[in-house]
Amino acid sequence: MASDDIAQLAEALSKTHVGDGELSYKGLGLKLDNAESAEELVREIEQHRGLRALRLEGNTVGVEAAQTIAKALESKDLLQRCYWSDMFTGRLRSEIPTALRSLGSALMRAGARLTELDLSDNAFGPDGVKGIEQLLKSPSCHTLRELRLNNCGMGIGGGKILAEALMDCHRQSSALGAPFRLRVFVAGRNRLENEGARALAKAFQLIGSLEEVHMPQNGINYAGVMALASGMRHNPELRVLNLNDNTFTKKGTLAMAQALRHLRNVQVINFGDCLVRSEGAIALAAVLREGLPILQEINLSFGEITEAAALVVAQAIVDKPHMEKVDLNGNCLGEEGCEALRETMEHMDKGDMLASLSDDEGEPDDEDEEDDDDDEDDASDDCQDENEEYGGIVKENGLNRIDDGPAKPESSAEIMSFLSCPSAEKLLQLGEMRTSLQQQVDAAEPHKAADVFLKIGSLYAEDLEVNTAVLETIDAVLKKLLSGPALQSYCFLSTLLIMMGLLKGEGKMKKALLVPGQLLCLEHAVQQEYFPQHHASLLHTFLSKNSEALKSCSSASERLSSALEKMCHDQH
Repeated sequence: MASDDIAQLAEALSKTHVGDGELSYKGLGLKLDNAESAEELVREIEQHRGLRALRLEGNTVGVEAAQTIAKALESKDLLQRCYWSDMFTGRLRSEIPTALRSLGSALMRAGARLTELDLSDNAFGPDGVKGIEQLLKSPSCHTLRELRLNNCGMGIGGGKILAEALMDCHRQSSALGAPFRLRVFVAGRNRLENEGARALAKAFQLIGSLEEVHMPQNGINYAGVMALASGMRHNPELRVLNLNDNTFTKKGTLAMAQALRHLRNVQVINFGDCLVRSEGAIALAAVLREGLPILQEINLSFGEITEAAALVVAQAIVDKPHMEKVDLNGNCLGEEGCEALRETMEHMDKGDMLASLSDDEGEPDDEDEEDDDDDEDDASDDCQDENEEYGGIVKENGLNRIDDGPAKPESSAEIMSFLSCPSAEKLLQLGEMRTSLQQQVDAAEPHKAADVFLKIGSLYAEDLEVNTAVLETIDAVLKKLLSGPALQSYCFLSTLLIMMGLLKGEGKMKKALLVPGQLLCLEHAVQQEYFPQHHASLLHTFLSKNSEALKSCSSASERLSSALEKMCHDQH
């Protein structure tokens, strides 16, 4: 080794931090290629009795140097924390697994019991995960509490290997009577995609002790998000969930909302840049209403959320005493929408919690509004698919349907005849069987439920006897639909809003041909005891921001708006 190199290394090592059982070479820029270049560092490790933490981040370690360091670690049975991020800069990808195996084997031979392992910012790919696979399965990691593998390029293959290693660790540690209790898992920017996410979701479900999960920017879409939602539900101590910059869309957001209903300790939610959209935002607002009691921060930025949905989210945090930050930046509010959101937050005395809205995308263009008129023959099929998808989410996440009683009885021919072609005459002929219409709706099938409501409401007109029958039936149907968890009733209401043309949804859901009677039935319903005030507030928000959609029924629309206005005023 050249004398200049020795002098440079000596100077760098003079900056070594020693204290509290920690030996730190963090950020020294050491280039350790072989045994000779690592000689001084190895000596310091050997001489450090009671070594509990070793920081090697910000250096570059070759295979031979790693083997030399590993030999020094074989006697360090007290080592608990390995901060080894960004320590292979400039190394061939093929070198890194060998170096990692050497270091891992040394820890196992030493009988170390790790609590923290950080290998972030090492671009080692799936082969690098193989390099730590045996370590993760070994007793040295049975005690691991924090695992950080951010920006390692693991890919799908690496994600699967990692998941299996974590499950193996849990199984073996459980057999020994001290189950693996990982608390912090970090694996952002790893191209895990859906398959990697699904594999890790199974590991999360088995582990059950997670408090922080950070998996941003992994190319995960709704299928992987749904799997992760199932895994999260089994981790009741979860405090931080960061899935920024993946693609939720409606299906993923609904699944995640279902999971969050069961998690009472969540403090930070980061679903920014996840394409949550307005329907998803409404579902999350429902969870904010009825759960997440100690939430401090929610990030729904850059999610294509429109003004009315953003306002519903804001209104849902009114009773969150621990809330510190609400981020709705980069959505589609427009200038007036941004101002309305600020005013809403300030009115609740929470104005300082609202993050900047400087990157707002402006109100959405109307160019896609005609989409629902295209391919109308496919619309009913799409709605059928949507019901099946939502039912799958319900089943996947273990949420009971509102009707926990026996299965729906077979519908009579009269009921089916009415639903296929509703008329006032058929409704009256049903007599007491009208109550059976209640059994035809289930909040877990929001499109079908909204369709039944609109069919019944369309019959409200001039005839007093008919109107009485209509309102009695509407009351029975809505009382059932709105009696369950807020998440289910919010999903029903958002579907109804889409069919009424007050909310743009995903897919090709066919808009209903509105008649005044449907709005007058809603006017009646919102004044009933079974109709919660925050549901009325949701409807009022969308109606007030999109009143043009109901211009064909202007008189009935005004009556409904007036009733909603009174309900919201009474609430305040």
